[in-house]
Amino acid sequence: MHALVTGSAGFIGHALSRRLLAAGHAVTGFDGLSPYYDVALKRARHADLARHLGFEAVEARLESPGALLDVMARVRPDVVFHLAAQAGVRYSLIDPGAYVEANLVGFANLLEAVRAHPVRHLLTASTSSAYGGNASVPFRETDRAVSPLTLYAASKLANEAMAHSYAHLFRVPTTAFRFFTVYGPWGRPDMALFLFTRKILAGEPIEVFGEGAAERDFTFIDDLVDAILALSERPPPQPGEGGPVSAADTLSAVAPYRLVNIGGGRPARLDAMIGALEVALGRKAERVLKPLPPGDVIRTHASTDLLHDLVGSLPETPLETGIPAFVKWYLDYYGDQ
Repeated sequence: MHALVTGSAGFIGHALSRRLLAAGHAVTGFDGLSPYYDVALKRARHADLARHLGFEAVEARLESPGALLDVMARVRPDVVFHLAAQAGVRYSLIDPGAYVEANLVGFANLLEAVRAHPVRHLLTASTSSAYGGNASVPFRETDRAVSPLTLYAASKLANEAMAHSYAHLFRVPTTAFRFFTVYGPWGRPDMALFLFTRKILAGEPIEVFGEGAAERDFTFIDDLVDAILALSERPPPQPGEGGPVSAADTLSAVAPYRLVNIGGGRPARLDAMIGALEVALGRKAERVLKPLPPGDVIRTHASTDLLHDLVGSLPETPLETGIPAFVKWYLDYYGDQ
């Protein structure tokens, strides 16, 4: 199989590409290496992938007209995994234009490239932030998600709708998945676990938003990749060629399109995550309790019914296992700062 992975220098794109390459597949990685966070870390991820003969890196931005179209015409991938995006809930309050360009213009260019060069399956990343102000838990894919709290969430809801329309019009099987607080080795420096680790090692206080009571459905990176790869083997059927797998299914009646949560369904308090991190580091954190910032929610909790019905397994790595794995990578990469 030849896979094209957008965002291959990103946290999740790197982990997915690494697994595909280890399985003997060819991977074309497409990434703009934006300066949103440390570009050196992104280049290190690509360098890690380049150890495999089956990897090709393309440095370009999705929002550049024709950039992805040219790559698709040349490599003709079997599957596209779309993981590139301007991420981050809070940053969308600082630079909303970055989300419009990368997540809306860039995604439209991706859909046009797949339209011109259809693939066996298009898999595209969304976010649990799409549930926004939804107060009903666990978050079910069949819930109406019409109250995004940030432009980031709104852009991802727009992506889901755009993908459905293209799946309907051009019949490319498409699966969109909503991620829930992914963490692990090679993670993103703007996320809480990364920030807390750096500050605890430096002897600096950490800001604990939601005063430690906020809950997140933490998903370890290896579990997430397992789920993505399993879903890649289950493209949604064309209308009339197959029905829903269960009452939880989001299979469209008019398009080969499905939306799936990827999370463990076991939310944990931020306090519990910090406690596991303190154990892994062998140091106590000095905590400064703060209220939730604008755009953050008090709880995320994935319904896992559909994921289980489709692939038969669920993310299950506990924080007590996943956080030490992250800490080991962090200390190997950065040293004891």
